[in-house]
Amino acid sequence: MSDTRSREVRAPSFLDALMPVAVVVAMLVLAVVLFGADASWGPNQVVLLLGALLAGLVGMKNGYGWQDIEDAINHGIQISLGAILILLAVGAMIGTWILGGVVPSMIYYGLDVIAPQYFYASACLLCAVVALSVGSSWTVAGTLGIGLIGIADGLGLSSAVSAGAVISGAYFGDKLSPLSDTTNLAPAAAGVELFEHIRHMLWTTVPSLLIALVAFWVLGLQAEAGQATPEQVLALQGRLNDSYAIGPHLLIPLAVLLVMAVRRWPAFPTIVIGALMGAVFAVIFQPEAVVSLAGGADLATPMALLKGVWMALFDGYVANTGNAVFDDLLSKGGMASMLNTVWLILSAMAFGGVIERLGLLERLVRGMLGVTKSAGALIITTLGTGLSSNIITGDQYISVILPGRMYRAEFRRRGLAPVNLSRSLEDSGTITSPLIPWNSCGAYMAATLGVATLSYLPFAIFNLVNFGLAIVYAMVGFKVVPLAAAEAEDSEPTPMAESLVSEAR
Repeated sequence: MSDTRSREVRAPSFLDALMPVAVVVAMLVLAVVLFGADASWGPNQVVLLLGALLAGLVGMKNGYGWQDIEDAINHGIQISLGAILILLAVGAMIGTWILGGVVPSMIYYGLDVIAPQYFYASACLLCAVVALSVGSSWTVAGTLGIGLIGIADGLGLSSAVSAGAVISGAYFGDKLSPLSDTTNLAPAAAGVELFEHIRHMLWTTVPSLLIALVAFWVLGLQAEAGQATPEQVLALQGRLNDSYAIGPHLLIPLAVLLVMAVRRWPAFPTIVIGALMGAVFAVIFQPEAVVSLAGGADLATPMALLKGVWMALFDGYVANTGNAVFDDLLSKGGMASMLNTVWLILSAMAFGGVIERLGLLERLVRGMLGVTKSAGALIITTLGTGLSSNIITGDQYISVILPGRMYRAEFRRRGLAPVNLSRSLEDSGTITSPLIPWNSCGAYMAATLGVATLSYLPFAIFNLVNFGLAIVYAMVGFKVVPLAAAEAEDSEPTPMAESLVSEAR
């Protein structure tokens, strides 16, 4: 229950809004300097929680009570609970899919069909097509992405570049798919019809993917020196055959999961079903591996099979073949492997909840509006707000809704069609979310693919190019649509989009 009714609450000054944000950003930079890629394993969490306290103190100075601060923290955490449940489910699914031979089969057949010099570009294109079909970058990364990272390791290719290729393709498809939540959320926040929004996004999205594919093709050609030899690839496939009963039937859980995603099943039960299918496949097709994971009990003991798949669900799979490279490739998964990422998301959303509820982020943005005189400057400010919101609040939904809500009237006042706003929301809020280590998307991708966010960031080429291209378009006025030209086609958002906005708020 909020306790502001009996006290006068003052609006934050620009300095009030700037201080906690500046302190947190400076400390996050310092954490990266001191701890490098390990900054997300504790240091960032400390910074974000201290930032929430500092922002809360600013709010109390302006008349808010501590209960208001707690309510803001609770609201921020509540928003993240869906992502946390999905994250835990993905951890369980990775464990059972490795134990059940699903991921090993993906790696085995991938080594057969994907040429190393084309791997990065192929991975990007494959993820783009599938994400366009299912509308979820998280689903693609948690299924195909895991297998593609394993294939890259088997081919002796860079896992960081491979993760960048997976994320590039996944976010291209997610951004353009009418099944995607953010693709519906952005036009709803801006007041645009869904397919009008998608058509306008093609101008930044398609060229960005083409540039990314060329870049990944070049990177693949340059990686030849570090590639595994054919003999090493055959040796890895031999080890996979020795450790698992490999077969195309083991790809059934992957196919079922993708069909469920296309049919718009909710993400959490879909992934849980995928994890349980992996457990069933493990018991049926890999009983020796299950019993070995359980501690080498009698194969005929049903309790040993139950214990093995149970362990894979909560603690993942641990390979003990004696080959360090092979063991490292397949020792992954389990809900426990996601707990540090859960900690990071909770800390980020606590800070983001306070900043958003107390109006500090909105005050910063209003301060920026005063210096935006041209249409291009307004679009660039919107792009910057989406990126800043991803950094500050740690949540891509807030980074789409907040700027959309704040700039919607301003775009119309300046005679700009709302499609300019909706595209800018996606070109910033959606695209930059996996590039921030403490953002829920960045934390998810790092945990799922096993590559630190700062390691894959330079190779998330589609995301980087798309954001840069949006800025260039705004600067030169390319495809900036005036309001008069769009009025005839203007219509209400879809019911799905409206429900997404209402739910996110």
